[in-house]
Amino acid sequence: MSIIVDKRSRVLVQGITGNEGSFHTRQMLRYGTNVVAGVTPGKGGQVVEGVPVYDHVADAAAREGANVSIVFVPARSARAAMMESLDAGIRTIVAITESIPLRDTMELIAHARTKSAVIVGPNTAGVLDPSSRTLVGIMPTHIFSPGPVGIASRSGTLTYEVAWHITSGGPGQSTCVGIGGDPMRGLDFVDVLEMFRRDDDTEAVVLIGEIGGNAEESAARYVVETAYPKPVVAYVAGRMAPPEKRMGHAGAIIMGGAGSADGKIEAFRKAGIGFAEKPSDVPALLRAAPR
Repeated sequence: MSIIVDKRSRVLVQGITGNEGSFHTRQMLRYGTNVVAGVTPGKGGQVVEGVPVYDHVADAAAREGANVSIVFVPARSARAAMMESLDAGIRTIVAITESIPLRDTMELIAHARTKSAVIVGPNTAGVLDPSSRTLVGIMPTHIFSPGPVGIASRSGTLTYEVAWHITSGGPGQSTCVGIGGDPMRGLDFVDVLEMFRRDDDTEAVVLIGEIGGNAEESAARYVVETAYPKPVVAYVAGRMAPPEKRMGHAGAIIMGGAGSADGKIEAFRKAGIGFAEKPSDVPALLRAAPR
């Protein structure tokens, strides 16, 4: 079992005819993902990597049974593309696009809630389930292996590094979820922790945070208040970042003294969450965590 995506996922690629869309469609197909359709307005009838292209999401969903969308469209068009998917009945949307205006993201999240839909991202590396060889995203698949450790991360590259250490150390991963690096996201750490709580195949969870916002502090509070039943290990990037300077992601910025790495690390430690000083420490902390 995994969370969010699995072999039942029939994936639609919005923006499939673009460079990024076509490249990552090929990578997803090679891994084993069931990519059934693509959508690029005005280019219906084309075929990309053996995948039929449609002008409209509703047609792709009706004819190919698509139930998951991955979005590779420019930020200026992302709101319209994702609204189209939600209105066509798609209930899981993985938004790779970064720098979507905050107002657009707010409207999308609100609309998704009225549809009981899930938005992963924006600015996410996607979701990967090693056991079913399903990738809806842009992650380098060769570093992942099936196992009992769930990963939720704000950072794509740190996800890859931590996953590589977990794979090398033996346990492997259940599901890897990039929640996204933008200030506002469809899913946050607490949402993914709750999903992992219900997943029988996830025995421990790794949270990969970074400076900015309060997602890590909220996760630590959730772990304490709910007596979270599975071991949780965390890593936070950006301990040397200067205040008021954005570091990488749009959400990775310390503003007014809030969102610092030290504050997040202290919240994790107070919650009894094992904290890794460096990514390579994660496997040892997982082994040492009380069951």
